Amino acid sequence: MRDITKQGPSYDVINLEEQHIEQILQLQQKVIHALPDKKVLQPLSKEEFLYILKGNGKMVGAWVKEQLIAFRALLIPPENDPEHLGLDAGVKDLSTVIYQEISNVDPMYRGNKLQQKLAQILMEQLKEEAHHYRYVCCTVAPFNYPSLKDKFVQDMQIIGLKEKYGGSLRYVFMKDLQAAKVAQQGEVIEIKMDDISKQQQYLQSGWRGVKMIIAEQGTKVVYARF
Repeated sequence: MRDITKQGPSYDVINLEEQHIEQILQLQQKVIHALPDKKVLQPLSKEEFLYILKGNGKMVGAWVKEQLIAFRALLIPPENDPEHLGLDAGVKDLSTVIYQEISNVDPMYRGNKLQQKLAQILMEQLKEEAHHYRYVCCTVAPFNYPSLKDKFVQDMQIIGLKEKYGGSLRYVFMKDLQAAKVAQQGEVIEIKMDDISKQQQYLQSGWRGVKMIIAEQGTKVVYARF
């Protein structure tokens, strides 16, 4: 696939393999260096990237000539992981869960919706394959606006807000691939994103986060009961 960035050059999207590991690590380091708050991104180690590239998921990358400018991954999580996101979602058969894993975009190429475009490509690839996955899960740090927007655009919903990865606060998102797309039903409430306890209270009562509102008065998450 070939497309054009706002900055001018065209880019190609290909499936990434083990041979691309150094470019992947270099881009991740570049993204981390540019982050004002390093806590919003949980980086992967070389071993974790290789785990995905060796058949435990898939990765796609956008290239401008020989430069990797963005990548995104799907991960097949180990079912014996005590922090398995399927457990947070109440899924009984963990083999039906796949993760939307890390995504990185070169700071020079932000604003081109590369994160969303690569997600669309990965999910289209998954749809075309014979698979048994029903649920897509992932985590996002509060106030990580690009990643939060990316998840809501994909109709993913917040089903949890808790500490993950050794103490980092994260939203847990989930999407049921077999569920028909429906409009919001029942009651709706807006909660300030920095009001963690109130969000957790509503999530524990069965509400789900469906939208984000960014305003001068503060960012809010829209929760709905279905």
